[in-house]
Amino acid sequence: MFIQSLELNDFRNYNNLNITFEKDTNILYGDNAQGKTNVLEAIYAGATAKSHRAGNDREMIRFGCEEAHIKLMVDKGGVPLRIDLHLKKHKAKGIAVNGIPIRKISDLFGILNVVIFSPEDLNLIKDGPAERRKFLDLELCQLDKMYVYHLIQYNKVLNQRNRLLKDISFGNQGDLKETLDIWDRQLAQYGSEIVRERKKFTGHLNEIIKEIHSHITDAKEELCVCYEPNVEEEKFYECLVENREKDLKRGSTSVGPHRDDIGFYDGEIDLRKYGSQGQQRTAALSLKLSEIHLVEDLIKDMPVLLLDDVLSELDSKRQKHLLDEIAKVQTIITCTGLDEFVENRFQINSVYKVTGGTIERSSHE
Repeated sequence: MFIQSLELNDFRNYNNLNITFEKDTNILYGDNAQGKTNVLEAIYAGATAKSHRAGNDREMIRFGCEEAHIKLMVDKGGVPLRIDLHLKKHKAKGIAVNGIPIRKISDLFGILNVVIFSPEDLNLIKDGPAERRKFLDLELCQLDKMYVYHLIQYNKVLNQRNRLLKDISFGNQGDLKETLDIWDRQLAQYGSEIVRERKKFTGHLNEIIKEIHSHITDAKEELCVCYEPNVEEEKFYECLVENREKDLKRGSTSVGPHRDDIGFYDGEIDLRKYGSQGQQRTAALSLKLSEIHLVEDLIKDMPVLLLDDVLSELDSKRQKHLLDEIAKVQTIITCTGLDEFVENRFQINSVYKVTGGTIERSSHE
């Protein structure tokens, strides 16, 4: 699959933009704060219906405007697809594929698969568990619509249970406590499915990442990715019951996949705690490269890769490994200059100059 074109209206700093992309590598370069990352954000939003960096839709709408539009033209196995995303300040977003409205956001997932890699992702190994859970959810939601359903339902029930726990401490405990078991059984039902899918995904990821990481480190390190569930699926309900009194005192749910983590190990060394910055960054690079291959394995097609000014954060060796990989997939890269590509003797074909919300195609010899 690949993106043919992107059209924006009143999105971020773009009034009107219409840009076509090539199947190979597309480079957007220019000074900071000109709108390079906004293009990647728009593509990501078109694929997932949400931003990878904004907290809400309003932040993506151009200042002073009430709404914004994103239109993506996609070629998927020779089949042309048009994705329209209509963002509104005071109403729910509208989504359509080939002019047909989509009622559920989950129906959008999988139409366009993207892998995004930004400088923040280089800190994924040393960051807290919440960021690693976010990584799991973002990828699994693109690959598995049932996972989307289970995750949405789980979060709804989790919020209901947490509100109930707080209400019990202030209200009629006897009446409210009787309803707690209903929420516990639902939470265990949806949560167990999430644990199973995360376990399966991480196992598949681990098979791929070992070879990639060994290649990047010249076989000096053997990376192992381990899913670390807060509770096993078959014991989930039992653990909720055991922790009820503690949860009532805290006013929140102490067990469940909302407290999961992923471990990254080189032998017995936990890279999250004891890895050097270089080791952590190399593991993060391996993770992102593995993500590309994992998506390819599961959907039998290549995702679109979005690289947001990440080359400048890598040393020359890691740059080369990354550039070697992107030759196989449509890639849209943002950067401030072209030096990294010249130094790595990377063939530059599609280059776009970004200046203050305008984009012009340029040539590079």
